Amino acid sequence: MSAETIQSRREWLLSDRPASRLQARLGRAYVSWRRFSANRLALVGMLIIIALLVVAAFADVLAPYSPTVGDLKNARLLAPSAAHWFGTDDLGRDIYSRIVYGARWTLYVVILVAIIAAPIGLLVGTVAGYAGGWTDTILMRVTDIFLAFPKLVLALAFVAALGPGIENAVLAIAITSWPPYARIARAETLTVRNSDYIKAVQLMGASPFRIVLRHIMPLCISSLIIRVTLDMAGIILTAAGLGFLGLGAQPPLPEWGAMIASGRRFILDQWWVAAAPGAAILIVSLGFNLLGDGLRDALDPRSGDQ
Repeated sequence: MSAETIQSRREWLLSDRPASRLQARLGRAYVSWRRFSANRLALVGMLIIIALLVVAAFADVLAPYSPTVGDLKNARLLAPSAAHWFGTDDLGRDIYSRIVYGARWTLYVVILVAIIAAPIGLLVGTVAGYAGGWTDTILMRVTDIFLAFPKLVLALAFVAALGPGIENAVLAIAITSWPPYARIARAETLTVRNSDYIKAVQLMGASPFRIVLRHIMPLCISSLIIRVTLDMAGIILTAAGLGFLGLGAQPPLPEWGAMIASGRRFILDQWWVAAAPGAAILIVSLGFNLLGDGLRDALDPRSGDQ
């Protein structure tokens, strides 16, 4: 592709007078990508998350051993070596293979929590902000009650009531994660509720449900995506904390928090048993934080072109 063609396409994307909705959307996407790619740390975070997705998708190919079955007699607590890159645990299972398969459970938790918590927070926040009055008061006081408790403590209470297990842990984390999203959605709704754009839609006879669903919620999506991405690290740590306490994923599932819990007995002599899954949690959490910072800079409508 010639330099002239690239330049003409760039000018087409950056046009001040787009000829179609498609051109306008592609132009906004291109500007956002330029802002995002200018942040090198954000690119590092994106590469970490892409690597996590690849590892989770091809765990069967990347893991040389079974994540649940080990050689208790001949391979118990072996140090890192060419045969076992991250060593083995107290049951003779290859830690590298368990970390690779554990990436699937990490994605399982963060995706389900985001799917459950983000829509709940978006709905509560937009309804409260648009309706106002007693509806806003009731919904925000309920939100304040959830925000008054530390997330891990509240998740522990829900898991204790529901019972241990990865599904109950996901549900408990989702129940405790929606209030910040509701706060953001409400703040965004209050800024546009009395705008000329919304007034025009009201004069056209649109119902409050349609206004909230079709015209207000889309305006809150970018802020919500940023907050969800930044919260992924906290979600991972909460899930790992529940697994560490035995209330999350149950043995023999290769969940990283549960792996740290099983390795804490050998932390002084066989440090690799707990250090390897701990490093995995650190790297993935760092990746989500870096990616969230980059998305915040790219999707912030108040920032100018770079």
